[in-house]
Amino acid sequence: MPAVSKGDGMRGLAVFISDIRNCKSKEAEIKRINKELANIRSKFKGDKALDGYSKKKYVCKLLFIFLLGHDIDFGHMEAVNLLSSNKYTEKQIGYLFISVLVNSNSELIRLINNAIKNDLSSRNPTFMCLALHCIANVGSREMAEAFASEIPRILVAGDTMDSVKQSAALCLLRLYKTSPDLVLMGEWTSRVVHLLNDQHMGVVTAAISLITCLSQKNPDEFKTCVSLAVSRLSRIVSSASTDLQDYTYYFVPAPWLSCKLLRLLQCYPPPEDGAVKGRLVECLETILNKAQEPPKSKKVQHSNAKNAILFEAISLIIHYDSEPNLLVRACNQLGQFLQHRETNLRYLALESMCTLASSEFSHEAVKTHIETVINALKTERDVSVRQRAADLLYAMCDRSNAKQIVAEMLSYLETADYSIREEMVLKVAILAEKYAVDYSWYVDTILNLIRIAGDYVSEEVWYRVIQIVINRDDVQGYAAKTVFEALQAPACHENMVKVGGYILGEFGNLIAGDPRSSPLVQFNLLHSKFHLCSVPTRALLLSAYIKFINLFPETKATIQEVLRCDSQIRNSDVELQQRAVEYLKLSSIASTDVLATVLEEMPPFPERESSILAKLKKKKGPGAVSVTDLEDSKREGGELNGGSDRGPDSGAMAASNASTPSPSADLLGIRSAAPIGAAPTSAGSLLVDVFSEAGPAAPSAAVNDDGFLSSAPPSEDPATLLSEADELLNKFVCKNNGVLFENQLLQIGIKSEYRQNLGRMYLFYGNKTSVQFASFTTTVSCPGELQSHILSVQ
Repeated sequence: MPAVSKGDGMRGLAVFISDIRNCKSKEAEIKRINKELANIRSKFKGDKALDGYSKKKYVCKLLFIFLLGHDIDFGHMEAVNLLSSNKYTEKQIGYLFISVLVNSNSELIRLINNAIKNDLSSRNPTFMCLALHCIANVGSREMAEAFASEIPRILVAGDTMDSVKQSAALCLLRLYKTSPDLVLMGEWTSRVVHLLNDQHMGVVTAAISLITCLSQKNPDEFKTCVSLAVSRLSRIVSSASTDLQDYTYYFVPAPWLSCKLLRLLQCYPPPEDGAVKGRLVECLETILNKAQEPPKSKKVQHSNAKNAILFEAISLIIHYDSEPNLLVRACNQLGQFLQHRETNLRYLALESMCTLASSEFSHEAVKTHIETVINALKTERDVSVRQRAADLLYAMCDRSNAKQIVAEMLSYLETADYSIREEMVLKVAILAEKYAVDYSWYVDTILNLIRIAGDYVSEEVWYRVIQIVINRDDVQGYAAKTVFEALQAPACHENMVKVGGYILGEFGNLIAGDPRSSPLVQFNLLHSKFHLCSVPTRALLLSAYIKFINLFPETKATIQEVLRCDSQIRNSDVELQQRAVEYLKLSSIASTDVLATVLEEMPPFPERESSILAKLKKKKGPGAVSVTDLEDSKREGGELNGGSDRGPDSGAMAASNASTPSPSADLLGIRSAAPIGAAPTSAGSLLVDVFSEAGPAAPSAAVNDDGFLSSAPPSEDPATLLSEADELLNKFVCKNNGVLFENQLLQIGIKSEYRQNLGRMYLFYGNKTSVQFASFTTTVSCPGELQSHILSVQ
């Protein structure tokens, strides 16, 4: 870079900056700036032509004023004029002003582009670098259109200086990130890749950043870079610190270039060429060996550079997942970092080991560090490190250590940070279900989870335990006994009341033989929690009460008394009032056989993937590779018991025989839980969002017994279609929502809601074909008498 002469000191700028710093108040500063702006404006508008030095000085003052937070609305043309100067300092200030103040929509862009083209074609390396820096700083689409084809030519030209090549590579990278459709390498691809063999390390470092970005979007076009990258990496790893003197950082040769090379190799699978693969394995072994050597310097910069290369090498080993020896060595090396005094190293080690735990080659090696990880979970001061420790425990869990890990996570939950409690709860629930051999242990774990962190137990968690208890006959009695004992605690979380109400309502008869848990004792225990609960939980308890009447006829009078009281049948909440009235009437007029039919025990839930795992993935977010991506490798454990994602309250507490007529459209189900309880619909159907707020389920085609889509194909016979339509229509005696009509082309759904004497009804039309309907119209006809009662048809 040219030396700056003494005349370029710009004393006037220094005086102005000093005046600004010496201002005693904001008002004084603004006054001084306005004075200077007026002076600069008068100089620019004067008749006398300013010399380059004066323009540079005044443009610098404008730039300084802008950086102080004040608007600048003039001086742009003077800055553009500086671009045509042959002096480096003047041209530099012009480019600096343009990079900071000129936006891509400016009318001066054409003039600026012309000046940049002149500098790029000047063959003056200093001016070319200034122009390339400006293009990269602005990075607008207009500049990409103007220079995207010119910069690759400069980059691969044989007579281009190394400093210009570096700037050209980084400038092209910037344009590719902002306008990838305009940067087409085409004929330049092979020549850009061969920059990895350039003798100048700076050029290689800049070029590899460009190649890595291009490889991520077009891996096949740049796959020849793998062998060149391995060759270059081998030369760096095997070199002594004195061989690359200009690029050695605290006794570590070319650490930035080494990290970039290792990162580039992670864009591709292991090399197919045996010689290249062998050379790469040798490089990785050398890096692991150097990590064991005594440090050559006690300074933190040396250890940072050395560890940066090590962690990138471990990431590459994990990415390949094909070398058992390297994977185990990487795990052992990370295990040494788990007790390192540097917090950042402990964090990175835990994060990398999370991914290592997913490999069949290194999973057992990771498990050997379980005690260290548990200790980190308990003693680490940094919450982010504790969270990574929890992630690693989750990742290393299998059937051999599940009980230990779940117990430790439950113990930690009592003192865990509020920010990670919900995620911890989901992890414990998933592990308890996935690796439980003893169902009673699973029930104990979930109930303990609700007791410790009830506020963070989502509906999916307690829904899941209900589904598994229903599906397993051998655990139902134990679950009823355990939840009965849990409800006797003075302080009981509402989620525990929900689980207790559901399980006792279904299986309370299994423990009713013990005088300590007789039917009346069970009812009184549940009802003692009633006044402390929210409306949805009270609604569930009312459904449990009507179940009690079916299970224990001797409790009928007591429960009817509760339902008959004013606080129930005159409740301000319409849902509770309706339930109380309907349940009271049902228990009064229905025979024993009818009650047994309507309130029979819920059938097992269909096997389906747990919704807790989906919630954990949503909680972790798209960037959480360390945990969510591990599930594919942990499938061998299977799920304890498949269950639907629907809420148990809407299913278990609903009338289980749909053919029994009822005056209520929602006799025994909670409307608030209906979306969760809805049967799965087709992922592509319009009705998915109408009838279900749960995640989309497997694609399907026809209508099942609940009036939703199932895997059975629709009938093609018109007569059959009409009879099926009548059957669907009859189902609305007991339902508010469902499918009204369906064939291979069209699905018509209905959704309705009613409040006292008012009702609202929606019709939804779903196109089941792959083409768009043309000129599709609908007509709603209303009989004369009905028309007068309808407010509007929209």
